[in-house]
Amino acid sequence: MENNLRSDGRHSAQLRPVDFQLDFAPNASGSVLACFGDTRVICAASLEKGVPRWMLSQNVQGGWMSAEYSMLPYSTLGRKKRDINRGKQDGRSVEIQRLIGRSLRAVADLSKLPGYTLWVDCDVLQADGGTRTASITGAWLAAEIAIKRAIKAGRLQESPFVDSVAAISVGVLNDEALLDLCYVEDRDASVDANIVMTGGGRFVEAQAAGEEATFTHDQLQQLLKLAEGGIADLTARQQAILATI
Repeated sequence: MENNLRSDGRHSAQLRPVDFQLDFAPNASGSVLACFGDTRVICAASLEKGVPRWMLSQNVQGGWMSAEYSMLPYSTLGRKKRDINRGKQDGRSVEIQRLIGRSLRAVADLSKLPGYTLWVDCDVLQADGGTRTASITGAWLAAEIAIKRAIKAGRLQESPFVDSVAAISVGVLNDEALLDLCYVEDRDASVDANIVMTGGGRFVEAQAAGEEATFTHDQLQQLLKLAEGGIADLTARQQAILATI
């Protein structure tokens, strides 16, 4: 299977071209344009003084991390209506931004973020599959940059992050397990999954579903193995970027 080339010329276990452009949103505390092939997501982190009301009312100490996610109207082939014009937030967007927030908090000690909220806004410029996984991977990188700068400026004493986090999509198409699906692969896949892992190799979340199909234990293990390799690669890329700032 490894020798069978995909529609874009990749092998089954090969990532799309990945690039992180730093400081894409200069007014943010830290930002990157995360590019996975033709999928492009602006991930911008902002460190704000203050915490959610529920933390104050329940006397919860420390700080908070949260995320917002949206797809810009021109990110897809057909124009996508803005949520404000629909009168409510898209359910998929709510699901994804909660996943991004959970992923960040999974590798954070919030007691080291006293009195602050770290917001990460993920805005999809162009969607070609894997927008949620690109958002998570870029969100942590943007957040870590923001934290490093806050420490340097004396706003924080130490980083709340105890590990890194990244995510990738995997799936089964024509009985072949594939890493990092583009849109046409995701559309036609019989099984698709989104895997979130720490830099240390621990799972944060695994979302897998058969698209009107079922899958075997062996197929699931194969998908997880592909994801582990892809995330190890992304983790190395994240650290390489951080070494430049």
